[in-house]
Parts: sequence; structure tokens; C-alpha cells
Amino acid sequence: MRRIGAALAAALALVATACGTEPEATPRAAAPAPTTTTTPTTTTPPTAVPGPGGTTVPVFQHPYPYGTARAKPPASPDGLVPVVRRIETDQPHVFITIDDGAVRHPAALELMRSANVRPSLFLNTKHVQEDPAYFKALQDRASAQVHAHTANHPNLQGKPYEFQKQEICGNADYLQQHVGARPRLFRPPFGNYDANTRRAATDCGFTALVMWTAAVNDGVVQFQAGGKLNAGDVVLMHFRQTFVEDFLAFLERCKRDGLTPVPLEDYLSAPRP
Repeated sequence: MRRIGAALAAALALVATACGTEPEATPRAAAPAPTTTTTPTTTTPPTAVPGPGGTTVPVFQHPYPYGTARAKPPASPDGLVPVVRRIETDQPHVFITIDDGAVRHPAALELMRSANVRPSLFLNTKHVQEDPAYFKALQDRASAQVHAHTANHPNLQGKPYEFQKQEICGNADYLQQHVGARPRLFRPPFGNYDANTRRAATDCGFTALVMWTAAVNDGVVQFQAGGKLNAGDVVLMHFRQTFVEDFLAFLERCKRDGLTPVPLEDYLSAPRP
């Protein structure tokens, strides 16, 4: 009887132990942390932007840091300022120059800044003195460098040395005082000059006498030779009522011919050796 009771007690103890013990739970694997994919964003510079009067303005990126000297003015065997008609370069660069200042077009600053282009301005005293602040804004806000074009826009060819020096130096003095830095480049009115012109320009401290190889008139680019712009060409236009049409015609021609307008000063304003 005792054996049966002991056996029964042992069996009950075994059942109690089994019921009171649960198998250890298998730990769950931690959920993977969410991954975030970052797609790099790149901003492509615009090739054109809206312009004044519903126009479209071609935009040019600077091919090098502007304001750095790319070349010196060509050497002149007679010691006078060299006459430059185009720039010798193997780069697809072209140069825009704007003369006189007779018409202060209100869209000029916007166009220069929108296109990211820095023209060279050859200005007469008689036009600038009507509103120097207009041209100073072009220089300060659009980095358009101001250069000399005589005081009164006379035909210099055949004129006495003293007359020419007064026209050239007086113009440079005025521009320095009322617009900013002293001009380093000179362009004779109508493209007419002689030995006295070069001597006066040299004595007034200029580094080059600048001519041109193409011009823009009434919204049309006109070439002295060939049917397109070429690397190194110096293009002439004027401050006229047709400023918008002329400037846009130049920009569009540059795009068509695969050229970038760059500052003329970077190739010519280095001191002469």
C-alpha cells in the first residue's frame, strides 16, 4: 500500500513539474532598419532665359575665371601701340565691343547680366557726360569694362598730333574720373587713324588700338570675310535703339557658330613688355 502511494505521489510530482515548465521562446530576429536612398541632384546651367519684351536670351557659361590674363597684346616693332583687328587664339572665344553711348537703352544691363556676357564699351565723353551713372552701372553690375573712343567722335585721320592727343587723353581722363578705372584700350572713331593717332594713344598710356572683324547692324551680323564668326573675331555694335535686336543677333550667332563671348581685356590689357 505504501509502495502504491509513493508511486502515485511521484507520478503527480512529475506531472506538476511538466505542467509548470514551458519551453523557452525562440527570440525573434530584429526587423531590418529602413534604408534611405539618396539620389544626388545636379543643376544644369540654363542655356537660355526669358528676356525683355518676350525675347529669349542665350546664356553662356564662363569657360575660365574671368579677369585672369590670357595673353599679352601683340608686340609692335615701332614701339607704338599695336593695332588689333582680331585675337590670335586656338580657343573658341569671340569678343563683343559696343561703341559711342549715344542711346542709353534701358534693357542693356538686363541683357548683359542675363546672357552672362561681359562686353567692352568704347565710349565718347560727349555721350557719357549726359548720364555717367548709366555707364557706371554697366561696369559695376555687368562687369562691362569701359574704354576710350575720343571726347567728341571726330575723324582723327590727318589731324595734328596735339589735337588727337587732347581728344584721346581727355576722353580717358574723363572716363577715369566719372566711370571708374582708367581705360587701357582705344578705338578710333570710324576706324580711321594715322601715325599721330598711334603716337597719341601710346603717350596716353593705352595698350592697344582696337579695330574689328564683324559688325552688328539692325539685328544682322555682318562679316568682313566669310559667312560666320570665327574664333578670335572682334565684333562691333553700337548703343542704338536697336540694342536688343543687335545684342541678341550676336548671341544667337555665337551659339550657331559654337563660340563663347569672353572679355577682350583678358587678352589685351596686360602691360606691354
